[in-house]
Amino acid sequence: MLCYLTGVSRFIGVLEVISKPYKENSPIWKDYYFPSRVNVRPIVTLAPETAIPIRDMEDRLSIFQNLAYPKSWTGHLRGSPSKWKTEDGEAVVKALLEAKTNPQHRPVDPQKLNRKPQALESKIGPVTIPGIEGQAENVAAIVSDDAIKHTEVQYLLLKLGKDMGFTVWVARNDRNREYKGAKLAEAFFIKEELPLQFDEATTKTIEYIDVLWLKGNAIVAAFEVESTTSIYSGLLRMSDLIAMQPNLNIPLYVVAPDERRDKVLTEVNRPTFSRLEPPLFEMCRYISFSILQKRLSEIAPYLRYMKPEFLDELSEACDIE
Repeated sequence: MLCYLTGVSRFIGVLEVISKPYKENSPIWKDYYFPSRVNVRPIVTLAPETAIPIRDMEDRLSIFQNLAYPKSWTGHLRGSPSKWKTEDGEAVVKALLEAKTNPQHRPVDPQKLNRKPQALESKIGPVTIPGIEGQAENVAAIVSDDAIKHTEVQYLLLKLGKDMGFTVWVARNDRNREYKGAKLAEAFFIKEELPLQFDEATTKTIEYIDVLWLKGNAIVAAFEVESTTSIYSGLLRMSDLIAMQPNLNIPLYVVAPDERRDKVLTEVNRPTFSRLEPPLFEMCRYISFSILQKRLSEIAPYLRYMKPEFLDELSEACDIE
């Protein structure tokens, strides 16, 4: 197991698992506990000052290849533990063993080192929700066709929901995105808070989904638009939602360019998502940019009469047979 120190973004150790997984509720940490455990043996343990900055390994790790935007590599370091590519894992282990033998001291920002994710209560117990600090700035700083397209599709989905009579919501970190000279939040009179009755952890997850359609307190549909961000990071939000609210029957849609269709289907069917109850591929459908735009132009005169079920016509299932 590779040990990664968040906040300062450094690899700090390697552990060998020496037991089968087991459940244990005895307290270890003062704030909260994690009951799913394994016993381990330390192979390498470094200090924060001698740990290896992940940025120093960009040329050796595949997660830095073909980035959609500068921070998209972070999607590989979020969520539950997952298996890395063998060559990536071996590269990190080799670097850590070298750092143990020949330590190199690098100063650490104390504020970043002391930052700790806040545990929030949910139906499944205490959980942490990855923060998006700086993400809005990173996306907003990208003046590219993909970034503009992302905002355009958000605008189209917000307008479609509004024209159909729903209350709409745009991701909290996208409220200031501009399209046609107006900020999204202002163009659609987005409220400051979601009118939902969920626990804090669920609400924190939902409010960063790209677009929501709501009727009263109920979510009618949820959309992740994937043109400038890692597909994996958007799906993590959806999987977190399913894990915390397994009985919540919300239609989920990934809206992405036609050329990313195969990537979307591959990611939705990753083992970590397929083990959910229900599996993510059963809850999630794919909509291509081109089909969305084509159908919107066709139904423009009839929008007020449309029902959300028409999304089934322009979307496709994500299961891979």
